[in-house]
Amino acid sequence: MNRSLIGVVCATFLASSVIWPGEPGSSAPPTFTKDVAPILYKNCASCHRTGEIAPMSLLTYEQTRPWAKSIREKVSLGQMPPWHAVQPRGTFSNDRRLSELEKNTLIRWTDAGAPQGDPKDLPPQPKFTEGWEIGTPDVVLSMTKPFNVTASGTIAYQYFTVPTNFTEDKWVQAIEVRPGTRSVVHHILVFVRQRGGPPSAAAFMPVVPKMPPPSDPNASQTQFPGTLIATTAPGTNAMTFEPRQAIRIPAGSQLLFQVHYTANGKEATDQSSVGMIFAKEAPKQEIHNSAFVNLLLRLPPGADNQAVDSAIEFTEDSHITALFPHTHLRGKSWEYRLIYPDGRSEVVLAVPKYDFNWQTYYLFTTPLAVPKGSRLEATAHYDNSVNNPSNPDPKNEVHWGDQTWEEMQYSGITYYVDHPLTAQK
Repeated sequence: MNRSLIGVVCATFLASSVIWPGEPGSSAPPTFTKDVAPILYKNCASCHRTGEIAPMSLLTYEQTRPWAKSIREKVSLGQMPPWHAVQPRGTFSNDRRLSELEKNTLIRWTDAGAPQGDPKDLPPQPKFTEGWEIGTPDVVLSMTKPFNVTASGTIAYQYFTVPTNFTEDKWVQAIEVRPGTRSVVHHILVFVRQRGGPPSAAAFMPVVPKMPPPSDPNASQTQFPGTLIATTAPGTNAMTFEPRQAIRIPAGSQLLFQVHYTANGKEATDQSSVGMIFAKEAPKQEIHNSAFVNLLLRLPPGADNQAVDSAIEFTEDSHITALFPHTHLRGKSWEYRLIYPDGRSEVVLAVPKYDFNWQTYYLFTTPLAVPKGSRLEATAHYDNSVNNPSNPDPKNEVHWGDQTWEEMQYSGITYYVDHPLTAQK
């Protein structure tokens, strides 16, 4: 072997065998400024900063150090960052899971006494638009007046009409719902209503079960309020669509906010909003948000693994970009299966440990191709037994209902129809 080749071999061996500071097996412990802050800024800061949903900020060493042991526990158990789907990494673009190296770095940092490190190593803090995950909106539409939330008692779902005053169709590239007073807002659904017209028809139809006829005069508003365009709930993210994809809001339409308030012992007022960023170029595909449900669900008293199904069949060739499973306190797990026209079946989303406190839109990195005639089946399992510590009352038979102590079998779905937008209009 010639001398130059020996040098290359030795250099390659040394480079592959070096353990850098902060990596498992290194004698030098990780530090906040060099090793931990980059992980927190990338994976945690969107929630763990002042004014957001998390109870503490983790942007500085002084803010983070008191929580070091709690961070270690939550990371070790896989509870933080919250993520509940089991599909491989890369399946979902918004996957919050830490890598094994990131987990080990946080654990080793805590075990070493959570050292600060050299302040010169601290990277710049991430920049956020105050109050908005999507950046500065082109337009913000808010409830026309505040709503007074009582300190106690059950608050029925509230509906607020918000004019858009759009004189032409608007194509929305990013959309985000912002609670005015987060402590009393559980969730908000925002619908668009065209004046003088019904909601746009979906590219699918329910398979089973069939929806019962409305039982009250307000059912048209509470069950069919319009075309869904945006959602916020604990754990949901704002939605930013791919280039040349957008949601259409017709000229002259109105928005309808469906708001679920929860009393927390203190009187409050809320005036929630939705922010939008408009598409900068003509879209090729119209994004649709919709949902399918099972209003006939029934959970017997004490049932610890009750399955409830729903299904839809696609009437046009489409692509699914996101799914949103939703149950209440008895929700235990979810599974979604695509059944193709040739009979082939594929599990596209499995959530074996559903958590009502962290509801997630699962955004597919590669949208799911769904040929016309395909069926999407959803199965939710519920624990209505004494073994469920969150169960409001295991002695009750439970049915569909808006309030948290009732139940839902609700699946949000985001998709687009395959043929070009110009051919749809």
